[in-house]
Amino acid sequence: MSKLIRTAAAVATAIVGISFTGCSSSGGSSGGDIATVNDQHITKATFDNRLESSPTSKQVLTQLVQQALIDQYAQDQKITIPQSDIDKKEADIKSKYPPGQFDSILKQQGLTEADVQQILRQQLVIEKAVAPMVHVTDADIAAYFAKNHATLDKPPQVRARHILVADEKTADMIEGKLKAGGNFADLAKQYSTDPSTKDKGGELGFFGAGQMVPAFQAAAFALPVGAISAPVKSPFGWHVIQVEEKHPAIHATLAGSMAQIKDTLTQQAQQQQIPVFLQQLRAKANITISDPRFADLFPPPLPAPPSAAAPAASAPAPAASAAAPAPANS
Repeated sequence: MSKLIRTAAAVATAIVGISFTGCSSSGGSSGGDIATVNDQHITKATFDNRLESSPTSKQVLTQLVQQALIDQYAQDQKITIPQSDIDKKEADIKSKYPPGQFDSILKQQGLTEADVQQILRQQLVIEKAVAPMVHVTDADIAAYFAKNHATLDKPPQVRARHILVADEKTADMIEGKLKAGGNFADLAKQYSTDPSTKDKGGELGFFGAGQMVPAFQAAAFALPVGAISAPVKSPFGWHVIQVEEKHPAIHATLAGSMAQIKDTLTQQAQQQQIPVFLQQLRAKANITISDPRFADLFPPPLPAPPSAAAPAASAPAPAASAAAPAPANS
């Protein structure tokens, strides 16, 4: 429900450069039926052939080849990614999504935790590979700051928790219990209809203007830290809110923004270099496609043009006597 009370601002995509293609192998058998419809059999061979003939099959094969090339590159270059780095990257990504949404996305795409870890490991390998090609200078950072100063300012934020119920009478009762010394977390677990926060004490974390529906936002920003609100009506029901912490607006400075800007510019530069790096891996690889349906996926690289430093040998100059015209008869 906390996801629902947030406005429909898009969640920034955190995993870039490598798309989510399921890495797990299928546990199905190689033959037989995959389904039966009123005694009509749909064979696994028919199903597989239809899948392999679909446009997405080329994308999947391309990504599988890409994954193999990245793994081979890491092995050749002796690049080892610590598990702690993979775990940190996954935690950073999950923190950008409302509670439970990241896991839902993985489930929708048929991905396992092992798939995610493998994808992130390969992304970190690519980042190491392109790092020597990425150069961000202090002048680059200063230019970015001058152009994007307003976007770097941090608006005021509030950290709050809430208990969501269906009617005002229940909300009044909960408000009374809280103001009489009741435990917020216990009451949230007992009464809240928000499944994503009730077992976490109603915790919503920090949010800024525009991230909550207007009535909820107005009440949260108006409350003093520690205070319990009167019931607040929103399209989702009745909320009893407690503000736990407030952060004032922060006016950005170049010195205070340098690390953030450097990270942003580094990521932008990496995204420009990643396609170049992957194309270089493909160009150097010996990729053989056995199925004629995919024969055009990896055409052989074009031969390199002749070097300008080694021009073709010119024909010897003709002898002077042969080159001179014959004298005219007088």
